[in-house]
Amino acid sequence: MQVAIIGAGPLGRWLALAAARAGYRVLLEDVMPANLHHAQEYLRQQLGPAALPMVKFVSMIEDAVREADLAIDCVPDELESKLEIFCLLDRMAPPRTALITPTTRLSIADLASCTYRADKCVALALDMRELAGLSEGSEIVMRTPPQVAEETVTLGREFWTRMGYAVRVESELPFKG
Repeated sequence: MQVAIIGAGPLGRWLALAAARAGYRVLLEDVMPANLHHAQEYLRQQLGPAALPMVKFVSMIEDAVREADLAIDCVPDELESKLEIFCLLDRMAPPRTALITPTTRLSIADLASCTYRADKCVALALDMRELAGLSEGSEIVMRTPPQVAEETVTLGREFWTRMGYAVRVESELPFKG
């Protein structure tokens, strides 16, 4: 499976390292060359030259998601940032690509409704700083929109389980206003 990680700051680097150690092929994207350089140095130190080919560094979202099965964003947990990245990922990724976003404040049902792949969207009910601090075996809660496809849940569950986390899935109820 190929995983695109959008954002090569400290949290994206950590996620790329964890995914590569779990055996995933990773494309780590950032528009800031300095972030990619720091990520490359960090991962070279952590993985060593033999494992480093598991991670490819790219500067365009389109290059990161072109063949991705899973795309995870590491953008701030703000509505504007999440909407922008979801729209870009939705437009540039193949239809099969599932989108995972860490958020403690936003509705995955609302974010998913802004895409053509609402059935392929899930949220982690925590922010990336919390994720980086979890120990192996810790529980991760995946929140799903009502229309999520079972294969999306399975893909997300397999990804996080392979990385050493226990996964609990919660369906987000639709808003009734």
